[in-house]
Parts: sequence; structure tokens; C-alpha cells
Amino acid sequence: MHIFLSVLLLDPRAKVTKKMSAGDWCLIESDPGVFTELIKGFGVQGVQVEELWSLDDDSFEQLKPIHGLIFLYKWKPGEEPQGSIVQDSRLRDIYFAKQVINNACATQAIISVLLNISHTDMDLGSVLADFRDFSRAFDASTRGLTLSNSEQIRKVHNSFSRQEMFEFDKELQKKDDDVYHFVAYVPIKGRLYELDGLKEGPVDLGKCDEGDWLKSVKPVLDKRMQSYAADEIHFNLMAVVSDRKRELSRKCVGLDKRRDLAALRIQSIMEGVEVMDEGPGGLPSDLEQLAAIIEDTESKIAQCKVQLAQENTKMERYQLENIRRKHNYLPLIMEVLKILAKRGELVKLCEQAKTKKAEQRENKEKTAKA
Repeated sequence: MHIFLSVLLLDPRAKVTKKMSAGDWCLIESDPGVFTELIKGFGVQGVQVEELWSLDDDSFEQLKPIHGLIFLYKWKPGEEPQGSIVQDSRLRDIYFAKQVINNACATQAIISVLLNISHTDMDLGSVLADFRDFSRAFDASTRGLTLSNSEQIRKVHNSFSRQEMFEFDKELQKKDDDVYHFVAYVPIKGRLYELDGLKEGPVDLGKCDEGDWLKSVKPVLDKRMQSYAADEIHFNLMAVVSDRKRELSRKCVGLDKRRDLAALRIQSIMEGVEVMDEGPGGLPSDLEQLAAIIEDTESKIAQCKVQLAQENTKMERYQLENIRRKHNYLPLIMEVLKILAKRGELVKLCEQAKTKKAEQRENKEKTAKA
């Protein structure tokens, strides 16, 4: 089921402004490269964000360990949670903050996962650790206010703000404009929770096996998506996972060790040194089996190195894309428009664009009727 699509995040109460005041948070793109840089900007190490394109087991297996999921969906007012709102002593074990500011649900979803992770791979860093410790005793609404007033967190979030040429009056927005929202899913002490800043508290979705909690979350996501029309494809699912480069490097080291042990065992047998069955690393004493292990391990090492190179290339691409996202292209655009106007080509191009847009709208309407 390939149904996920990266889209521009719109908050249920979002507005478009030309400039942001100190209290405003920008809209940011739903993209793993953006979210990974946000995490690094907060000072967190050892984790990154990967996009999932389907709910099949192989997609999840390739990214394990997965510490939490971030789900983007079309927000519908009055939607009832699939589980029960937590209002008991479990709140002491769950870090949950209400969303009290516009456009912040992306960062709130990330923080909801990060502040509920307990894993040796992750170093939370001082910014989020200090924020968590300072606000731990607060209620959910006060935590949300504390988050909205965190200059460091807001600065990282707004580093992805886009330059706007015009200011739009929110009164001109259509009432039926689609709006999108981020929520997080995390396992905590044998229970699966949905953390949605627009809800009154964490949503308990039932028991789960923390070692294989993804089996419990998949039917929840599937049910949520099935509640929309069949032609609705604007969903996006991302996973917070351990640093892939670190994971692949550890895997390569383990494979190297196993290959070397197999080679050492072959050498011992050839030299007539007495060896026991199932030697170091669970290796057999049969020469053919050992040769097969070496061949298989070398193949896996080569594959691992390819994946590591791909990961390096991906991170370089993320960096370049994020630089482009943050760059201000408005001076260039305005200069191009001035040149086209001076040449007398601007009006002509505008008319062509209008005609093309009208044709696209007409074709879309014909398709819908058909």
C-alpha cells in the first residue's frame, strides 16, 4: 500500500504572514531531511528521521530500531481518538505538552518522541534535557506555554521559515481549505500512545510489546487512513530511528569480525590444530561451511558499505536541499520579473500561464465527472 506523500504542513489554526513576530512559528515542510536537521539543531545526537512509504513489514524492518513514528494527516474538526485520554498516574511517565501556538505541531511531534525515548543510542543534549527537567512538574498546558517561550527551540524551528512576497489576510482564506496536522506514536512501558498536542492528554491505544511495538501501531494507522475517502492520499509517515551511519558502521565491524574468525578457524584446521565443533562465534568446523560463511559475510560487508555510501550521499543531499529551502530567492525573482517587463514579455507570459491553468482546471473537472 503506497499511499504516503510529502506535503506542506498546514496547522489547524495556521495563517500566512509576511514577517514573524517573536511569538510566531513558521510553517515547515514535511520532509525527513528537514526533521533530521531540526533534531540536530536541538543538539540531539544518535537519531535521525526516515520516511516510510508503506505499512508493510519490510519497510519497518529495514529501519529498526524505530523509536517513534510521526504521522501527518488531514485534520478534521471533532475527530474522536481511537483510544482513551490518559488522566491518571501514568502522566508522570509520559512527557506530553499541549499545543498552544500556531504552526508548532511539527516540532511538538518531534519533541514528543524525543522526550519519551529511553535508548542508549540517543544523546538528548542540553537544550531539550534542560527544557524537560525545567517543565517536568508542569501540567500539559503550562508545558505548551513553556515550549512556546523557548527561544532556542523556536529559533531552530523558524530557521526553516520561508520568505513571503505578499501578506495574506486570513479572512480571505476559504473555509474549506485543507489543513494538516502532525501527531506522534511511541511505546511507553508496554503501552502504545498517541501524542497529539491538540488533545487534552496522551491517548492510550492499548498494550504493546516494546520489542515489536510496530505490530500494534500499524492497524491504528491503517484504521485512521481508511476513515478518509478512497482518493485521499495526503498522508506522510516518518520514523525516528537510530543514526543510520552509526548502525551500518557497527554492522560492518560485526561482519568483519565474523569473517576474520571464520578465516582463523580454517587456518587452525589446516594446520592440524584440534578444534571443537561450533567454535568462536558459533562457527562450524567443516571447511566447506566455513568457506561459505566467509563468502556470505564478504557479500554482506560489500552491501553494507554500499548502504553506508548511500547514507553519506543522502545526508549531503539533505544538507544541500535545506540550504536551498532557507535561501531567499525573492531578489532574483523580482529582478527576473523586472527584466521580463522591460522586454514586454511579462504580460504575454502571464496570459499563457492563466490559459494553462484554466486548461488544467477544466481537465481536472472532466476527469472528476468521468
